[in-house]
Amino acid sequence: MPLASERIANVLRAYSPKPFEAVVPHMAKSAATMICFGAAVIHMSKTAELGPVDPQVPYWTTGEEEEPDWISAEEYVRSYDNLIALGIGGKAKRLEPIMLQLSRYDSRFIEKLRSAQKLSEDISVRLLKTSMMKRRTIKSIRKSIDVFLRQTRTRTHGRMINHEEAKACGLNVKLIDLHSPLWHTMWELFVRSDWCVKSICNKLIETGKTSVQA
Repeated sequence: MPLASERIANVLRAYSPKPFEAVVPHMAKSAATMICFGAAVIHMSKTAELGPVDPQVPYWTTGEEEEPDWISAEEYVRSYDNLIALGIGGKAKRLEPIMLQLSRYDSRFIEKLRSAQKLSEDISVRLLKTSMMKRRTIKSIRKSIDVFLRQTRTRTHGRMINHEEAKACGLNVKLIDLHSPLWHTMWELFVRSDWCVKSICNKLIETGKTSVQA
């Protein structure tokens, strides 16, 4: 998903005569938040939401034939690191329980998750560096958007990050009045598009001159 977000942001930039702007009528979570990072401006209302961009991975508590739960890659890696620290640090009275739990982890998968975390962070920072935060250093951008990157800050992937929190992170957020004619028009477009995608097609692309359904 991070790679798709990066590609979409680049396509929007390529076809926009001016830096593109993002509108969030309801929710733009995870990958959609990353696309917003590539915009020059993010238009939101008081009820609109952005969300964390930390990678999520499937986790089966029973057999793999069941539907998996989804947990944060950071949370999964942290549990592994904590077990390693207990074993190496000598804090555990017995190593057998630690070794038993560690046997459920694959170190190659842990490294894959670390890479996924770094990828989400790198794409987020690069998109911001080339848009609304172009005058800031990479280090300061990373620090500013920490709430989007770290599971320990939001605790859950679905946590709401509203316009005030996003603006406090340094994002260029423009607030639109919920009762304004502009917002009513945007909301109508969102509802119509949402209905179309859910009941008629999988994708809906609209421009000022054409509309494509697929």
